Amino acid sequence: MSRLPIRLRITLVFATAMAVVLGALGLFIYLRYEHQLNETIDQGLQNRGGDLAALVARSGGGLRDPGADIDREESFAQVLTPSGEIVDATPELTEGPLLTEGELERAERGESFFDRPSVPGLEGEARLLARPSAADGREMIVLVGASVDDREESLADLLAILLIGGPVALLLASLAGYAVAGTALRPVETMRRRAAEIKASEPDQRLPLPDSEDELRRLGETLNEMLDRLEAALARERAFVDDASHELRTPLALHKTELELALRYGQTADELRAAVSSAVVEVDRLIALAEDLLVLARSEQGKLALDLKRVGVGDLLGEVRHRFGDRITEAGRELVVEPADGLRVEGDRIRLEQALANLVDNAFRHGDGRITVRAVQLGGAVELHVTDRGPGFPPEFVDRAFERFSRADSGRTGGGTGLGLAIVEAIAHAHRGNAGASNREGGGADVWIRLPA
Repeated sequence: MSRLPIRLRITLVFATAMAVVLGALGLFIYLRYEHQLNETIDQGLQNRGGDLAALVARSGGGLRDPGADIDREESFAQVLTPSGEIVDATPELTEGPLLTEGELERAERGESFFDRPSVPGLEGEARLLARPSAADGREMIVLVGASVDDREESLADLLAILLIGGPVALLLASLAGYAVAGTALRPVETMRRRAAEIKASEPDQRLPLPDSEDELRRLGETLNEMLDRLEAALARERAFVDDASHELRTPLALHKTELELALRYGQTADELRAAVSSAVVEVDRLIALAEDLLVLARSEQGKLALDLKRVGVGDLLGEVRHRFGDRITEAGRELVVEPADGLRVEGDRIRLEQALANLVDNAFRHGDGRITVRAVQLGGAVELHVTDRGPGFPPEFVDRAFERFSRADSGRTGGGTGLGLAIVEAIAHAHRGNAGASNREGGGADVWIRLPA
């Protein structure tokens, strides 16, 4: 069943439901019609029984002219004593009583109906009505009956109509359901054909939407929103590849140039040593870039491995002072690390040190003046802030400061690959936190990472 097309499955379910409904309706009609026919027969027998009881009472127990009251082909009558003796009867019923002793006793107590598979002189089944009566002071039982052939013929005709008309109606309803299901699913097929035509080279194409405001339209809108996200992701990936290629091209070109110069003009050991040293610097830059790209790729795939432990924030800040203190002092600037007051976070110490180092390096490269590193606890989170007193971020750049390969060269000075803050955000997300950046009112930038305490 699950392997059948949706259109056929809908039709089969609809046909099954219709079959149940038609079957139940046919059974109801048949039983209702049978009940009405039985009521009509019983009412006719009661009327004839009352008339014959009155006739028996007037005639002293005889049926005088039953032919005037009774259709001999369809009806018959007997007048019996409580012991079963026939007082009078229609000609075909003079040989013996139609009621047994038990039925006679039941008839004495009141009006009773009986069914007989056959009656002498009649074809087919018959229905009997027996009722007590009296004539000349004697108790009598008046018995009238009628053939039910007409009822059986009517029921047989009705059954034939239901057995023929029901399947025909079911077939027509199933065909209509199949057509309606096809019409309802036509927008799905249209969207499927369009989806098959969408290529990576034309990511701006979208699925056609039906005019009706229904579930299929909402599905199409959801799929188009997904295509919007995929197009944006594809654009980011292409930009990522372009930027990565550009970043790799420069150190590779310099590396090749240094080696070529060493081969062509390096006549002394000092010249060769200088060329090799310069090449090593470019190789280190390539390795760092490759590691940064690997961190971003693993972060996007949710595969950035973390060794989670309780880490003292003061230890993280102390490592930053140790790593950058001499370098910043030599540049004529000041690094201030405020006390962390025993704050602790759960995280990967190496990754957190990398993120904090990137923040400080960003402030050193692109900012100016004193660099301040501080930790602040806000509710259930700890924020690690790095501030400087430089020109700050251009206003239009703040919202995309953490994008890969993004730079604000017009507002801040210094080099770099544009991956530092992107890595900071990736590490924050891996720790179930986030990162942010803003410009300070007095000048300079404030960049932070927020971690669960």
